[in-house]
Order: sequence, then C-alpha cells, then structure tokens
Amino acid sequence: MATGQTVAVFGAYGHTGRFVVAELRDRGFVPLLSGRDADKLHRFAASLPGTGSRTATVDDPASLDRALAGAAAVINCAGPFAATAAPVIEAALRAGIPYVDVSAEIEANLDTFAHFADRARAAGTVVVPAMAFYGGLGDLLVTAAMGDWTAADEAHIAYGLDSWHPTAGTRAAGTISRRRRDGRRVRYSAGRLEYRDDAAPTMDWPFPDPMGKRGVIGDFTMTDVVTVPSHLAVPEVRTYMTVEAARDLADPDTPEPVAADALGRSAQTFLVDVVVRSAGAERRAVASGRDIYAVTAPLAVEAVQQLLDGRARTVGVASAGAVFDAPGFLRALSAHLSLELRH
Repeated sequence: MATGQTVAVFGAYGHTGRFVVAELRDRGFVPLLSGRDADKLHRFAASLPGTGSRTATVDDPASLDRALAGAAAVINCAGPFAATAAPVIEAALRAGIPYVDVSAEIEANLDTFAHFADRARAAGTVVVPAMAFYGGLGDLLVTAAMGDWTAADEAHIAYGLDSWHPTAGTRAAGTISRRRRDGRRVRYSAGRLEYRDDAAPTMDWPFPDPMGKRGVIGDFTMTDVVTVPSHLAVPEVRTYMTVEAARDLADPDTPEPVAADALGRSAQTFLVDVVVRSAGAERRAVASGRDIYAVTAPLAVEAVQQLLDGRARTVGVASAGAVFDAPGFLRALSAHLSLELRH
C-alpha cells in the first residue's frame, strides 16, 4: 500500500480516469484531480470529499505546472494523446517526476519515444507511455512469455473481446490516428512499420478454452507494435481482434460502456492470447479478465507504485516490459487478471 503519496491524474473525470482515481484511493495514494473542463472537474472532486483538484489545459504550461506541484508522479488519462502527451510530459520533466499514460494511439506513442527519450534519460526520470490494456499489457505478456529468450522470430497478440463498447475518447483517438495515416492500415513486419491500402485479412484464431476458436481480423494493429519492438528483438509483431469486437468498434451506433457491477465495470470480458516463436520453438502467455477500460487502472497505478518504490529497471522513455519485471508485475495484478505462462 502507498503511504499517502500524491499522484496527479490529468483527465481524472473521464471514463478511464475515474477508474484510475478509484484504484489510487484503494491503494492509499492521494489523487490530485486535474483536467481541462473546470465544471466536470469540480463536480467529480465534490463527489470525493477531501480530494483536491486543479484545472489545467495543455496550451497553458503554467497551469500544468500548478497541477503537478507537490505530486510524486502523474498519470495522463486525457486523450487524444496526440494533443495531450507532449505538454504533460514536458510538465512532468519540469517537475522532475515520473510520467505514465494510457494512450492506445500508435502515432502518439511513436512521438513520445522519438521526442523525449534523450531528455527523459538526461533528467534521470521515467516516462512510460501506453501503460494500459493496449500496449502495456501486451508488452508485459510478450516479455513474460519470452522468458530467457533474448530474441524471437515473431510475436502474435490476439485480443479475444466478446464485445467492445468504445468510449467517446476511443472514437476521437481513432479518428485522429486514421487522419494521421491517411486512412491506411498499419502493421509491423521485417522490423519496421508498414502502411498499407489493402483490406486486413480475416482468419480463425485458436484461443484457449473457454473461448475456443474465433474469427479474428488480422493485422488489427494496436500500439503493441510500438511497445514490444522498443526493447525486444522481434522483427514480426502482429495483433488480432475478434470479429465481434471489431464490428462493434466500427459501428457508429454502438453505445458507450455501461456499468454492470458495483465497481462500475461493464459486462465485457476479454482474453489476450500471446504466442512468441523462435527457431521452431513456441512459448505462450494468456491473460483474461473483465472490462478493458477498468483493467487499465490497475496497470497504470501498479506502474506508478513500482516507479515510486524504486523498482524501475531503467530511466528515459520505456515501455512496461522494459521498465518492470514482467512476470512479477503481472502476478501483482492477480486480483484483476488471470494469468497463465506456458514455456
């Protein structure tokens, strides 16, 4: 448990931000709420007696500095991260504190690695982008599956979602990403990103029980193609999505997530199946749980807890698998995830 350390949460009143704030409070941290919309921020703060709030906007660096003053770390939950990541990272570097975000935007995460690696390393601080269901969890699972392997020929990350009710933030981020890549799809092959105009393939994926074989969209590329190659020698990184979930995401009429339990989680379930192969050998890691947005909160907060406890393995910009002991990190989430490693 934390000992009353203050953690700033930018975008605290958003869908994922609320889960992050709840997780911080459960662990004994003191969340400091921040965001761009003063009315939403103050209403949320009023529902949590004793919780401080500070309005800040990404086009006002002084407001971000005030928002982070006195905080031990910051978690950025405010998308689109193409607009928010750089200004909040800049503020974290000025404050000398670790930065964690929950971005699933491929291009925004590439920007973070490209623009802040040297500065964060020189400052001796840690910047962890994509510390979320997409990007962070997949990277941890690939790293854990590889075990003592120093390289692999390929890594496959299959997302078995029974449904996907996207938040408004997810839709906005997707729109920006599509615009940045001119509507093309992207995949990671031969050690680099490829932008393609052809249709993504469909196939069956043999998920472990109880899910079993399901139709998936191949090259349904998520930000794991940024996080995994950032520290692992794997020239082929492919991600897949169940057809039902991809259909939900593509349908503009699919509603946002609705709370189905006392924790505010939706009824959505997921199974993430990771397969890594090297010289004919295969290793696997499987994680399952409920609600991709809700499970992002313990991923991000566990990262902050380990950073503040001095358990980071490196400084600079680094993905989850590079910063943390992957098997240990995943085991620490046993209340939120079921995990199986098959070496």
